[in-house]
Order: sequence, then structure tokens, then C-alpha cells
Amino acid sequence: MRRGFQRKPCMDIKGMLSLYEASHLSFQGEVVLDEAREFTTTHLKAIKWNIDPVLLKKVKHSLEMPLHWRMLRLEARWYIETYDEEDRKNPTLVELAKHDFNKVQTIYQRSLKKNLRWWRDLGLGEKLEFSRDRLVECFFWTIGIIFNPQLDRCRDALTKIIQFITTVDDVYDVYGSLEELELFTDAVDRWDIGAMEQLPEYMKICFLALYNTINDIAYDALKEEGLNVLPCLKKTWADLCKSYLVEAKWYSNGYKPTLEEYLENAWISISGTVVLVHIYFSFGQKLPIEAFNYSISKSILKWSSMILRLCDDLGTSTHEVARGDVPKSIQCYMYEAGVSEGVARDHIKYLIVEAWKKLNECLVHNSPILQPLIDAGINLARTAHWMYELGDGHAFLSSEDRKRAMLLLVEPFPLK
Repeated sequence: MRRGFQRKPCMDIKGMLSLYEASHLSFQGEVVLDEAREFTTTHLKAIKWNIDPVLLKKVKHSLEMPLHWRMLRLEARWYIETYDEEDRKNPTLVELAKHDFNKVQTIYQRSLKKNLRWWRDLGLGEKLEFSRDRLVECFFWTIGIIFNPQLDRCRDALTKIIQFITTVDDVYDVYGSLEELELFTDAVDRWDIGAMEQLPEYMKICFLALYNTINDIAYDALKEEGLNVLPCLKKTWADLCKSYLVEAKWYSNGYKPTLEEYLENAWISISGTVVLVHIYFSFGQKLPIEAFNYSISKSILKWSSMILRLCDDLGTSTHEVARGDVPKSIQCYMYEAGVSEGVARDHIKYLIVEAWKKLNECLVHNSPILQPLIDAGINLARTAHWMYELGDGHAFLSSEDRKRAMLLLVEPFPLK
């Protein structure tokens, strides 16, 4: 290795692990940290001598996914358990951490029950039987993105938003004809209740439910903070539906976009912008609408959404293409570069690393106004890694996904 990284084995496992974790905070062009990541990864994977079992557990955990990329609330549970194994000299501290985790878990449980009642009373899942009923999974996303216990209002709004994203996505990907999708896109773009009349029956109820819910969220912001956020919210939904329509036309015409062409549309169609804009205006603070004109806000929206898109493609593209969908980033790169799926997947993983470097740059901007957006953008990317690490965790929870979800939301720590 260059720049002082030696090839010989290093016995300082803790130091090497710390350097490995730090290397994932790099910016673009920081070659030394890139070399550090390569060096530490190689040597940590090659550990063959006997070391402390808790330290070995930490090494394996980090190699699976670095701390900076992990969903913080689930990581908190893992760390409490690991700390309990590692240091029994501070039992009081561990017990306090367990009490705190359990208390926050009960707050999440109450909020989930409230959102389940809302979804049941809305009745949209029953009317649109083709769409995914994923209210609980949608709530998991909110815990990953905005885990603070005091942000119940924001989590409630976001749970509704993510379920609507899931439903509207299924309208475009699974059920609607191209002509119907063009009508629906026009109705959302106009945001006019009169435009509903041109829609088929199943789209009318979907549009009206979306229209009423987003208007209610905008009303709450106007009532509580005195901000008219409806124009911003409408635009994000219009942009999302237009990006869905682009993909629907690609699929209908059998068009295979280049990777660059695909990603330019797909970072919008993954819906990260819709999620983050709604979060920003649901924090219960008087945050200025003008902040979205800052370049840093655009970087957060784009690069957190790009990580979400690429993680989603790694976890879902195979079965989505099989059921009938536009080629995803993996297939686009395979067609364009003439490579195998394995090589294409490695390239997408490389793009995720590069996108994280762009996202990391947003962390150093001293912008108190945009800090809630920055935090949410970072946590959105982290939650994407968790959701798609083992496949499509949003649509098809694996047994391991279910186990982790139970630890996060259902099973409290046993207390002494």
C-alpha cells in the first residue's frame, strides 16, 4: 500500500477497527482514507489469531456494515447488549440504557397502534386490493429516519406518506394502463379536485385520499407554524408521479435506458425527496421554505435519495424485473457495459460508496436551519441499508428482518 500503510499484519485490532470506521466518513478525492478502508478491510478479514470474543464480535459486525451506515435505533439495541457482555463493571449504566430503550419502545408502540387505526379507517388498502398493505413496514422506516421520541407528529405524518408512496407506486408499476397513468399524473400535477372526474374509479379513491391527507398535513403546518407549505408538498408529489410515468413509458416501449439516464430519473422516483420534504415541514418548528433554495438542501435530497435508490435496486431488482418492470441500475449497467450481474452489482456497491462521500460533505456545513433535513437525509440512507440488506425488506420481510423488527419494536430488554 502507498502512503505508509504496510502490508504486514497489524496487532492493534482496536486501532485498525477505529480506522476502518473512520474511513467511511471520507469525502470525494480523499485518497488516503480510501487506502485506509482497503487496508483495514483486508487485515480485519484476515484475523486468524485468538482475540477477545467481544472484540471479534465487533469486527464481524463492522465488516458486515460500518457504523456510519447503520440504522441508529437498531444499533443502539445491539450496542447495549454488546456493552453488557464487554463491561460488567457498570451495571447501573447498562440498566439505565435498557430502561430508556424500553420506554422509547412503548412510545413507538402507541404511535403504531394509532397509525394502524388511521389506515384501517381510511380503507384504501381494502379498495385497492392490488396494492401492498405495508403500514407496519412504513412505520419501521420512520423509526429509522426520525427516532427521537418527542417527534410523534412527524412520525405519524411520515408513516402516512410512505404508505401512500407504496400505494401510488403500485398503481404505476402493477395495475394502471399507460393512458390511465397519464390522467393520474395530470390530476396530481394540477392538484385540483375537479381533475378527479377524468379518472377511473379505482384512481378516484386513491387520488382523493392522497389529496385530503396532504392537504391535512399542510393545514397542520399552517395552523401550528404559520407556514403555507402546500406548494412545496404538491410539487414533490407531482415530480414523483412524473418520474413514475417516465418509467412506465420506458417499460411500455421496451426502452432500455443507460445507467446515467436511469439514475437521473430514478433518484426522484425512489421517493426520497417526497419523504424528506414532508419531514422538514413536520418537525413542529418554524423552518423557512426558502431554505430549499440552498445548494446544501439539494445535495441532501439527491445523494440520500441516490443511496436509497441503489440499495433498493440491489435488494429488489431481480424480482421486480421478473414481475414486469423497467430495468433497474444493475440491468442498465449490464446492458451498457456488457458485464455479468455479479460485476454490475459490484459497480452499484461502488456507486453507493461514492454517493456516501457526497452525502458526508453535507455534514460539515454549518447550517442550523437545515440541520433537521441533514439529519433526516443521513438517517434515510442508513435505513435504506437496513431495509434492503437482506433483500426487499419493505415488501417481503425475511425471518432475519422479522427478528430485527421484533427487537426494535416489540421485545423489551429484560430488567433486573
